[in-house]
Amino acid sequence: MDELLNSLNSEQIKPVKDTEGAVLVLAGAGSGKTRVLTSRIAYILREGKASLSQILAITFTNKAANEMKERLTRLIGEGESKWICTIHSMCVKILREFGSKTGIKSNFSIYTDVERNNVIKKSFKELDFSDESLLKAAKYHIGNAKMLGLDPDQYGRKFQFERGIDDIVLIYDKYNQHLKANNALDFDDLLIETLRLLRHDGDVRGYLADKFRYILVDEFQDTNAVQYNIIKLLASVHKNIFVVGDDDQSIYGWRGAEIENILKFDSDFPGAKVYKLERNYRSTKSILNLANAIIKNNRSRRGKVLWTEAAEGEKPQYYQADEESGEALFAARTIVAGVDSGRRYSDYAVLMRINALTRSYEQEFTKYGIPYKVFGGFRFYERKEIKDILAYLRLVSNPFDSEAAERIINVPRRGIGSKTIDAMYAYARDYNLSLYDAAVDADSLPLPKGTRDKLKDFANLIKGFILSSLQNNAAQLVRDIIRLADLRSAYDDGTDEGDGKLANLDEFIASVDDFVRLNPEATLDEYLNQVTLSSDVDDMDDGNYVTLATIHAVKGLEFPVVFICGLEDGIMPSSRAEADGRDLEEERRLMYVAITRAQERIYLTRSKSRYLYGHRAVSTPSRFILELASELGINAKADTYRSADRYGEYRSQRYRGYEERSSGRSVYSDDSGYQSDEPPKTAGTFKAFWGGQQKAGGGQTAKYAVGMKVKHPKFGFGMVIAVKNGGSVVNVAFEGQGIKELSASLAPLEIIK
Repeated sequence: MDELLNSLNSEQIKPVKDTEGAVLVLAGAGSGKTRVLTSRIAYILREGKASLSQILAITFTNKAANEMKERLTRLIGEGESKWICTIHSMCVKILREFGSKTGIKSNFSIYTDVERNNVIKKSFKELDFSDESLLKAAKYHIGNAKMLGLDPDQYGRKFQFERGIDDIVLIYDKYNQHLKANNALDFDDLLIETLRLLRHDGDVRGYLADKFRYILVDEFQDTNAVQYNIIKLLASVHKNIFVVGDDDQSIYGWRGAEIENILKFDSDFPGAKVYKLERNYRSTKSILNLANAIIKNNRSRRGKVLWTEAAEGEKPQYYQADEESGEALFAARTIVAGVDSGRRYSDYAVLMRINALTRSYEQEFTKYGIPYKVFGGFRFYERKEIKDILAYLRLVSNPFDSEAAERIINVPRRGIGSKTIDAMYAYARDYNLSLYDAAVDADSLPLPKGTRDKLKDFANLIKGFILSSLQNNAAQLVRDIIRLADLRSAYDDGTDEGDGKLANLDEFIASVDDFVRLNPEATLDEYLNQVTLSSDVDDMDDGNYVTLATIHAVKGLEFPVVFICGLEDGIMPSSRAEADGRDLEEERRLMYVAITRAQERIYLTRSKSRYLYGHRAVSTPSRFILELASELGINAKADTYRSADRYGEYRSQRYRGYEERSSGRSVYSDDSGYQSDEPPKTAGTFKAFWGGQQKAGGGQTAKYAVGMKVKHPKFGFGMVIAVKNGGSVVNVAFEGQGIKELSASLAPLEIIK
């Protein structure tokens, strides 16, 4: 076998050498699809079938495109082709060169989502609309129309029964007029205009379709209708189209991806050859067994079974905590024990369906000095909706904070625009006042009466919050602000993103409740100090940190150890999927993607109750746990689906919703999270989870005493005010941070002599 094909297995070699016609490769997770793609390009070049400029290789991320170029360079010394690129980059290149044929100037601007929303808002105002709910609906429907490739008239006809559709069509049309006048395209327009060009200009279509002798498409399961039609037109001459994807990893239906594209490919291209890559190079047998067990329950799939020559590996572990803080503490303990045994923090990833679940992990990891980074969304305290409520609190605490005032003076929207803010700043500068003072003095500003009245309303609202802060704790103040400022209306737009923001507000309330519970006498300033510390991210140049991420954010990545948390119905799968079989299958594919990120160990976790969407409620285990019961070694119906179980029988000291035992006793935990003083009855059924405290540093738990002074790397100096649970739990009063309840075996406390 020659050098180029030497590194490929027999499954991979076949599609690499099968260069002519339509080819579909169903590539399972971890099966080496990028290697197949780059090897095929190298093979085509080596065999003299085309030059590099005649090959179009489409990916969906810049990272994937760059990786393909780098691998190609290593294989053949070539890789700088401008046609190995993302589909949006390809469309920009085509439109820059040929767009003038459809009236697009070559120097067009590209608008981001932020700029799109600004232009939609401008169009909305120009049409004399004022209903904020209509504006929110217009933003959603314009995005949906662009994704579907429909112009205003087409969209209006297709969705004629939608509420307010006639007004939405007017806004959409005005929006398009602005883009044309500005010589601008938004991201969706790049695709739409390219498709329009290829459909209506035979010369351009013929030139490009003839130029690209071979077309390769990565992540084919993620293509939407517009993208697929572009690809088919570009392949219309030579018909050498090679697509690689995994129907079991199609998880972007919410943004238009159509799994049917991969399911019907050989119908669209009669005579197409289909190959399967089922050998996995990433995970152990036990992890692949788990993945195969979950995905086999989907009906809309072509069917494949992942296998590996790797070892069986550790069995997956299922854990239940009473509350979300205990779920996070379980992960913290497991990670610390692993790091003590030689692993790196970067070996670990905590994956979740929605990023609102990160708060408890950020909180526990900060306590115990575990470095982490959040992906798939901002860190909890850096998300817009959280920064908005924090800006209210900052302004209440310090009315001189003009930055905080500017941030929230129009959140939710009050009709206070940039010109008004400019006038306020000018007045504030003239009289050496803050922006809030300018609002208080609104009658002195050179503004229309209606605008002055809006400013006075804002000033009175903040004044009321200041008075409330003198009488109530931070938890009540936060509730007052969210209710009286009507903050929920700023984010409640009926979308998944909006629902996530509302969930984050509720998570914020829960975090303040936790602080007040432990620090009943703490001031608002002390709470803000704690949040500031929690928001600090140390620079970790070596990348040695735990990954906290949504599952969507880590597709294509891998980690030695993975926790999949929040496995409860309504979260995973999402409540939006419960009544729809199609959506439920996508949620199951999302679970499959999460499982197949793990290389060596996997933990599936949930909380028996969770604070979410404004209240704490008893949760139901995810239906996916029931489907995996056999692989997890649990009796799901008997154990996980009953409200009263053995866990309560062994309850002793309760620590933040987590069950701990005094350091002098061994406590055994089975894979369902139940604990007992009884030793294992059968090998592998129970694990001496807390018994191995020496390995996790637990032998030092008795060294703390009341009155002892300590230092924490995040919370600073403090004093031990209580020692509980045989020395395994300590309460420490930190200067300016309030009281923290910490696990003595994990907390990075330095005793100050």
